Amino acid sequence: MSWMTGLYRFPPIFAAGGYRASFFDVDGNRYIDFNVADLSMTMGYGPAAIVEAVARAVQGGAHFLLPTEDAVVVAENLALRVGIPHWQFTLSASGAIAEVMRIARVMTGRQKLLVFEGHYHGHVDETLVARTPSGGSIADLMGTAAGSADNTIVVPFNDLDAVEASLSGGGVALVLTEPALTNCTLVKPEPGFLTGLRELTEKHGTLLCYDEAHTFQFAYGGLVGEWRLATDFVVLGKGFGSGISFALYGMSDAVAAEFVRHSDIDIGPKGIATGGTIYGSAVAAAAARASLERMLTRDAYARLATLGDRLADGLERIFHDRGLPWRAHRLGPRAGFCLMPELPKTGAQACCSIIPEFIDTRRVYMANRGLWDAVASAGPQASLAHAADDIDRYVASAGDFLAEITG
Repeated sequence: MSWMTGLYRFPPIFAAGGYRASFFDVDGNRYIDFNVADLSMTMGYGPAAIVEAVARAVQGGAHFLLPTEDAVVVAENLALRVGIPHWQFTLSASGAIAEVMRIARVMTGRQKLLVFEGHYHGHVDETLVARTPSGGSIADLMGTAAGSADNTIVVPFNDLDAVEASLSGGGVALVLTEPALTNCTLVKPEPGFLTGLRELTEKHGTLLCYDEAHTFQFAYGGLVGEWRLATDFVVLGKGFGSGISFALYGMSDAVAAEFVRHSDIDIGPKGIATGGTIYGSAVAAAAARASLERMLTRDAYARLATLGDRLADGLERIFHDRGLPWRAHRLGPRAGFCLMPELPKTGAQACCSIIPEFIDTRRVYMANRGLWDAVASAGPQASLAHAADDIDRYVASAGDFLAEITG
């Protein structure tokens, strides 16, 4: 897949297998994985709970195009964790976001979408949009439909005045954001920003969606559950880090009522364009249930946070020791390199730390020492399979790397 090769600027490694926190290439080299397949493998390689659940589901029937008990249990579990009562399966977070946008347009009668600079919300035409220097919007990749950018507004994160100005025109159907931006390294919300964002969406009759495809793995119940954020939608993805292809989106009671009222029916009135043939398969539902009940426990999240702090603390220490005016990102299991003295407040500030030459050199250096580093837009992250010794090995190698390049 070209998207895989495009993540790197050196010949790709061909994977042959993995176990717990490491994978192996076809030449027999082992790599402790701190990229965790861009958060789609945060449970590690070959976790018994997922292997057993998927094997049982495939043996009993991978898909029926009918509901299963596992899907009901997953929805009930997520309702308790996240605080959102109604859930729908898709195959990916991109698919979930496309459906959320359609529901929002039907409910509001509006067309526009508001996102924040530094965002990534999947390969959907309206989200593959960048902000121009003059504050306008432009398609960020080739091949998207002409005019897609016209329906998308991009504003700086942590800027409520910009949000207010954009919503005041009354044409925005949906505000779509991560609770903390994770696709431009890491940008945390300033105190009061997310509360103010909800107040503004309610004031202007705009719906709000939190994309937690990444951040659901940062805290029990995701950041929406952990921070008790009020919202209309929540999108989850990456198979919860199980490596199995599935995603979900949650809806408030009010949204779900409209969703049901406008359900698409073969014989009858046409409804909202949602659904897919293998959405909510028995395999997906079984994997999701096993993930929630056996892997993503409160204790597991607490351990992830401890490992993430250990990683961030270690990076801060080597920056200080080398005399570098840098900071380490930290949020749950996520850490990373902020190449500035202050942590970023906007996506534009965060992107200043995305220097391909530095990141690619570091990745090759680490790979040659048995460590697999994160993609450019992310940062090293602990997984459920990592141990403290793995974290310490990464920090030690990062220290050696910085010592070599700084002299």
